[in-house]
Amino acid sequence: MGQISVLLAFRHKLVQVARRNKLLVVKELSKVYPGGIRALDEVSLNVSQGIYGLLGANGAGKSTLMRTLATLQLPTSGSAYLNELDLIREPMHARHVIGYLPQDAGIYPRVTAREMLDHLAGLRGIGPVRERRQLVQRELERVNLADVADRRLDTYSGGMRQRFGIATVFLGSPRLVIVDEPTAGLDPTERRRFQCLLAEAAAGCVLLLSSHIVEDLAGLCSRMALLHKGHLVLEGDPNELVRTLDGKLWRRRIPLGERGAWEGKAKLLSWRPIRGELEIRAYGDGLGAQGFDPAEPDLEDLYSLHSGGKP
Repeated sequence: MGQISVLLAFRHKLVQVARRNKLLVVKELSKVYPGGIRALDEVSLNVSQGIYGLLGANGAGKSTLMRTLATLQLPTSGSAYLNELDLIREPMHARHVIGYLPQDAGIYPRVTAREMLDHLAGLRGIGPVRERRQLVQRELERVNLADVADRRLDTYSGGMRQRFGIATVFLGSPRLVIVDEPTAGLDPTERRRFQCLLAEAAAGCVLLLSSHIVEDLAGLCSRMALLHKGHLVLEGDPNELVRTLDGKLWRRRIPLGERGAWEGKAKLLSWRPIRGELEIRAYGDGLGAQGFDPAEPDLEDLYSLHSGGKP
């Protein structure tokens, strides 16, 4: 009995550690839509607590992956676990610990933010009433909407609606938060405010942040994955991934009208307009002989190299 007690105590400790150190494990996840469209092709990820970025062009498979992990659709094959919880086979249980903010989150326009949050908290079984209303107030304060909490949602700006969306997904302290293209359409100030909000909110959960906007991921994520046409192309620390381009990234200024003349002369990654000229950035060895200067690589260069597209 003594050994059994020790083993049970050890197992309990492992479970508690796992719950504190939340871990999402995705293994060989594939999704094939009718007509043979393969949106995901055996994608595998290990994601620990904090913000994890998903980068890729439209159609890369990011939204398909997120909808699958949010239990909104079944994969064709593969598995996904949040610690011990099977997200594919136990979707009803999983939804109690998942917060999901899609790219185009709908709202009920004729209700206030406070009314909507209180309603959603009630649907999630958060109560009693006094405790629920205190929680709603805390969430409104966290997203800086407390002073406009009693305004109708249809009077909110785009940035305010996005902050309201974050308040909805963090109700009940979810273990997994999935945010799809959160800054689309926001002005630079609101985008920075939203990024800070995400960084603060991600301290106690696994947060998957999907975007095709490189700036959104560059400063927020300690790890990221690059998807291209349903395939996992790269995975790791963004800074370390960018460093793989050291010594192979070049730039040159050319007149605006000469862009076409450079197609095919080098592996061009991007065109960047600068004060009436174009800065072309290229990948390769020894491009100094073609008039290029060495350049400091960034995440946009890495994205362009492995996605096959030029911004």
